[in-house]
Amino acid sequence: MMPLFLLPLLLQITPTPPLPKGTGKPPEPQGEAAAVMVPVNATFAAIAARNGELLRPLAREDGNLFIANEAADGTHKIIRRPMTEFFAGLKPGPEKYEERLYDPAIEVDGDVAFVWGRFNFYIDGKLHHCGYDLFDLVRENGTWKVANISYSSRTAGCSE
Repeated sequence: MMPLFLLPLLLQITPTPPLPKGTGKPPEPQGEAAAVMVPVNATFAAIAARNGELLRPLAREDGNLFIANEAADGTHKIIRRPMTEFFAGLKPGPEKYEERLYDPAIEVDGDVAFVWGRFNFYIDGKLHHCGYDLFDLVRENGTWKVANISYSSRTAGCSE
């Protein structure tokens, strides 16, 4: 039998604010968490606009993009791209892109932060792939910037 004094250690959970009455949605981030979400949401807007140049002021050019890809056949591959390559590769095209991030966890400690959450990626309104996003950010001169983006990507097991 486990000693009772150990129970609080095993039950440590990041506290979550209660849902606002009547909305059924988690509360919008406030304060520092809201500031951290500014470049994250702007990244999704740049993807939707298919304009990599919109990303330049939001991210460090020495950052990286890491993709943990799981193919339909079950094979796994890690892809690393410099952030500047991500900027250059996001160009206008006929398809409409949309990425939705669900209930992100936002952690801040001084001038570093991360945002982690499940996402779905849609092309022309159709679910294309899903996974988890991890943005790590740094605050420079009072402004949050994306330092790196890592995400998992798969086409199987996605739900809306």
